[in-house]
Amino acid sequence: MQKLIQLVDQLQHLPIIFVGGKGGVGKTTTAAALASQLSARGQKTLVISTDPAHSLGDVFNKKLSNTISSLAANLDALELNPDLIIEEHFARVEQTISSYAHPDMLPKIKQHLQLSKSAPGAQEAAMLEAICRYLVDTVQTGEYQHVIFDTAPTGHTLRLLMLPEMMAAWTDGLLTQQRHQAKLKGAADNLRPHKPKSALTNPFADAKPVDKWQQAVEVLNKRQALFKQAGVLLHDRRSTAVVLVLTADNLPIEETRRAAEQLRHANMAPAALVVNQLIAETQSDPFWQTRAARQQTLLAHIEQDFAQYPLYGVYLQPSDIRGVEALQQLI
Repeated sequence: MQKLIQLVDQLQHLPIIFVGGKGGVGKTTTAAALASQLSARGQKTLVISTDPAHSLGDVFNKKLSNTISSLAANLDALELNPDLIIEEHFARVEQTISSYAHPDMLPKIKQHLQLSKSAPGAQEAAMLEAICRYLVDTVQTGEYQHVIFDTAPTGHTLRLLMLPEMMAAWTDGLLTQQRHQAKLKGAADNLRPHKPKSALTNPFADAKPVDKWQQAVEVLNKRQALFKQAGVLLHDRRSTAVVLVLTADNLPIEETRRAAEQLRHANMAPAALVVNQLIAETQSDPFWQTRAARQQTLLAHIEQDFAQYPLYGVYLQPSDIRGVEALQQLI
């Protein structure tokens, strides 16, 4: 099994890296170690925690927030705050709707938006849009050579990775509906009795919406383009890598197996697997010798079941790994 430093070699030319896996297997430490080691090579790196139960700041031994913090030369980090993100998201929605809605409707609109903040999927959609912006900006601006996402447990990660296509399709539906309504409005306007026959035009031609409604359409078009760009990047193996972290235990192995299968079906097969918390085979204490022997049996299954993926091992450390310097040495 290869060392973590060799995974850094594999990933050093990829701008976008997702680190996922079952809760408690060491995703955050792995993501932070990869970011620290890439930055040590002079590659400007941003590591982002998308897990609402943040621990990235704990690993770096520094308080992080929803704004980018500098940790070391070429290394920045932030913890996305879903509460702030959803507030900003709905503030933009309210601003867009208010630009064309009748003033008498605004109190009801604000009430509806306030209720929508706690609706199922609202936080997820707002978080997704923030993630997509970092994805696309990484490639377009070139400010960072790498953006590493320390994600929530596996199920949430898979939904985030697969949502851009769903959201793009949903936005397509909204735009199609808007165009359909605009055509019907154009047809109705042409049939008004006061309108002279000479002014009649094709009732099925694209109608020209009023300026304020056009602003809302432009917002939808921008979101549609954002989700589509993010979707393309996520499926481009020259741009994006998904690294799954597990331990040599039955439950993480089974969850990793399911995650790898789902990613393959979505044409996003994992780039590599990291097996964390390995125990040296030779132990003097009977308890640890038993644990090491059991791990070796499970490692044989991992190497057989996941033979198509590069495998990297990280040994259990005698103390917690905290701080950039310690993370750079975790090889």
